[in-house]
Amino acid sequence: MVNDTTRLLGLDGLVADRVELHPDGSPVVHLSTGDEQARCCPQCGLRAVRVKQWTTTRPRDPPMAGRMARLRWRKRRWHCDEAGCPRKSFTEQVPQVPARARITVRLRQAAGAAVADGNRTIVQAARDLGLSWPIVAASFTVHAATVLPAEPGPVTVLGIDEVRRGKPRWSFDEATASWTTLVDRWHVGFCDLGGGQGLLAQVEGRTSKAVTDWLTARPTAWREQVQAVAIDMCTVFKAAIREALPHALLVVDHFHVVQLANRAVTEVRRRMTVTHRGRRGRATDPEWQQRNRLTRSAARMRAEHVDRLTDTLENLPTKIGAPILTAWNAKEDLLDLLALARTRPDRETTARLLHRFYTRCASSDLPELHRLATTIETWWPEILAFLHTGITNAGSEGTNRVIKTVARDAYGFRNPENQRLRTRTATTRRHRGHLNPA
Repeated sequence: MVNDTTRLLGLDGLVADRVELHPDGSPVVHLSTGDEQARCCPQCGLRAVRVKQWTTTRPRDPPMAGRMARLRWRKRRWHCDEAGCPRKSFTEQVPQVPARARITVRLRQAAGAAVADGNRTIVQAARDLGLSWPIVAASFTVHAATVLPAEPGPVTVLGIDEVRRGKPRWSFDEATASWTTLVDRWHVGFCDLGGGQGLLAQVEGRTSKAVTDWLTARPTAWREQVQAVAIDMCTVFKAAIREALPHALLVVDHFHVVQLANRAVTEVRRRMTVTHRGRRGRATDPEWQQRNRLTRSAARMRAEHVDRLTDTLENLPTKIGAPILTAWNAKEDLLDLLALARTRPDRETTARLLHRFYTRCASSDLPELHRLATTIETWWPEILAFLHTGITNAGSEGTNRVIKTVARDAYGFRNPENQRLRTRTATTRRHRGHLNPA
């Protein structure tokens, strides 16, 4: 007859005989074997009838009601009477407490889930559960292999972006008298931007071959389902996509286009200050005081702030203020063009705004604007795809933020495989239903 304490304990095959209190206030649960299958020899399966000796083990279990329980399992060692069996004796075991185990299976599972699903570090989970960090690390690896799919599911919109990890490592090859990369400082991540699967995989190395190898390793049916790929303005990714996914629509994320335009404005401002003032910018310089407003969108600023910005630039010496104002207007023209995304713009409106941007850049003598216009012209098909589809690579950027946070919590990773495993479990927590709202 199973008592209520046994049901509360929840260890199949074990019966709770009595519960005592330890001097520190924790419960001490005395257990006995309640599963007759434990008397069968694990080698030959014969049911034993002769007891060799009694022994008491102390397996560790997860906390119960906020208190760490102390288990005392008094079990028997049996003689195996099968003549041909190499096992002469064996001890009783149950699924939750295998032979020679000092930790219950569910405690290992709780340790692995605390890291993979509970967003705890290895050290934190070990401290909370009273385990050593190697045990928690091994439990996490087993748990991650269970919850993470071996192959990603179907993906309609794929995001590709790189993230930087620790320092690179090289090795000198005596045969070729050259250095070879053992550990690359860059990881390339593949994200599902449409289905919510999160981070699909990471590969080491920011090369076209690394991206192509991962994509070509996927089944043909999987690659054919990819309709669009979002990237930043990286020629490495562009070449890999054109080779592995020639049918997919290539989209450039607008965040990097805006970043490029703001960088051009900043370079113009700094160059004008150094050229005409003979030094770097200071807090007393009017153009330096407006540096943040120069990189903000005029559509998101109040009208008086925009007027103050333009008045400040117009009141500066012409050699300083006019080029900065020209660069700022060119940047705003580009932002007006990007604002057409998700509005179903017609060809006439798009061509008019694009022509206005090109004209302003061409009419100026600023090499920064000429370089910006050349970059936009080179990537215009991919930028136009963004205007028509509105697809962004924000999911990949958010994944990179989580990857960096996990690395900081762990004080860095020495093993790239462990880092990729940790980041995959962290970035797929929402898809697996373990995201903590707090």
